[in-house]
Amino acid sequence: MINRRLMAALAIVMLVGACSSAATTAPTVVPTEPPAATQAAVATPAATPVPETPAPTAAAPVTIEWWHISTTDPTKSLFQSIANAYTAAHPNVKINITILENEAFKTKLTTTMQSGGAVPDLFQSWGGGIMAAQADAGMLKDITADIAPWKDTVNPGALSIYAYKGVQYGVPWDMGMIGVWYNKALFAKAGIASPPATWDDFLAAVKKLEAAGIVPLAIAGKDKWPSMHLWTYLVLRMGGADVLQQMVQSGDWNTDACKAAGEQVLKLNALNPYQPGFKGATYDNEAAAVGNGKAAMEVMGQWAPVVQAADSTSKKGLGKDLGWFPFPAVTGGAGAPTDGVGGGNGIAVGKNAPPEALDFLKFFSSVTNATQINAQGIGLSPVVGTENAVTDANLQAVLAGRSKASFMQLYLDQATSPALGAAINDATIALFDGASTAAKVCQAISDAAASQ
Repeated sequence: MINRRLMAALAIVMLVGACSSAATTAPTVVPTEPPAATQAAVATPAATPVPETPAPTAAAPVTIEWWHISTTDPTKSLFQSIANAYTAAHPNVKINITILENEAFKTKLTTTMQSGGAVPDLFQSWGGGIMAAQADAGMLKDITADIAPWKDTVNPGALSIYAYKGVQYGVPWDMGMIGVWYNKALFAKAGIASPPATWDDFLAAVKKLEAAGIVPLAIAGKDKWPSMHLWTYLVLRMGGADVLQQMVQSGDWNTDACKAAGEQVLKLNALNPYQPGFKGATYDNEAAAVGNGKAAMEVMGQWAPVVQAADSTSKKGLGKDLGWFPFPAVTGGAGAPTDGVGGGNGIAVGKNAPPEALDFLKFFSSVTNATQINAQGIGLSPVVGTENAVTDANLQAVLAGRSKASFMQLYLDQATSPALGAAINDATIALFDGASTAAKVCQAISDAAASQ
């Protein structure tokens, strides 16, 4: 399931502008200042020579080990060019790049860490539960102080996904945000003038769509994870970032926010808003329902337009009729209406990484390099000032929503362990299916967390 989502996310290359021709700019090398050329003359016997000035000491050679999973272009070539630019400006630094396919990377990294081998200095990370386990095992470096001078150049919500218990262990280079994709033509037909800003408005829009004979919302009951995101947003809006983070970290989901979110799902269920056969639907079925104009909305990530088009009969999707809006605010909820749920790609830092690895990470995250990530359709960079490199209007809307987020919750089936993530998906889909209650969902997740 996660692979399907990640593969779809990479397909945003089809939606962004053509590759930029701007060359990558190498950093300026600041030469080491030599000591004073001449020592002051001192009266000495003729036989005593004046000491020579020592030559400047060359920087010691350093090798950085970097593992990533970008096996194809344009990402593979861009990452190599960024490394080349850095080493050209820092002749003492060598960057060894190891490129592995997704599953091979996970296997090799796990084996290396479990066997006590050398942890790579920099490596692919999605944050969340796996990163937390690596941190608990002492395999990661605390880089909180290292990035403090430049952390404000990265979207804080995206950066928060690579923090654990207040400690920063990595930096994102790609970060999307889940929101609501909708059919503008169907909204107009139902008399909905603008996207709903609150949950009450959302429920009212569902009623208007139904009254117009339109299926309001497509979900994938068989694949489970798509509707889980909707429930996650309700938990976040009800309780706020701190409460949701506490649930993830403590394993206690028997909270008011969790139960209140479930009650709101039941309100949605009562409107019978989902497409026929949703309980057996896959994500491709969900995307096709929207792409073919058979359902007005889906709650999904930035990859949705590509998948909708691919799964539509015309292979073109909705075109200009497709729009995006952030998940609505919940009146009376403690959560900020701008906070988001999302995910992407990042770089974690190994426990023995040298200072040069952190300097390269800063260079990698510069506006110049991050702009290339956006311009070449590789991802959605969270570096401030790179947004204009994305030209697709809907992806610009996603970026605008993400820019307002001070907190981003990683997809819960990645933020937790694989087993707990599966339990969360199972518990939440039962709620949408009408086979559970709000309280039972919270208890089921708590029980699964306790068994870890």
